[in-house]
Amino acid sequence: MVTMLDLTDVSSGAVCCAPLVREPLTQPDAEQLATTLKALADPARLRLLSIVASSADREACVCDLIDPVGLSQPTVSHHLKVLTEAGFLSRSKRGTWVYYGLVPGALDGIASLLVST
Repeated sequence: MVTMLDLTDVSSGAVCCAPLVREPLTQPDAEQLATTLKALADPARLRLLSIVASSADREACVCDLIDPVGLSQPTVSHHLKVLTEAGFLSRSKRGTWVYYGLVPGALDGIASLLVST
């Protein structure tokens, strides 16, 4: 059995799709965003970020971050390093301890992508 297909007249100038209403991501912006999202794409990192964000002054000592996530100190330090390199956390050493603070506005860009306008 032969099925007949409907043909679309492309010479009529009819638009098949709605036009863009805002500028899409550029290739460099998409690559940067993918790197940023990869930093968040781990349950332990999300928990660590949430704990820091929920702490007084949005800052926590690394010594207070190990038990809540149930991981070894080197593993927690690795995750904190990834979050710091991605721009979500700042790091400051005080004596023998390292404190991590939420970078102001670091989550705003991600949140704006997730909220439809």
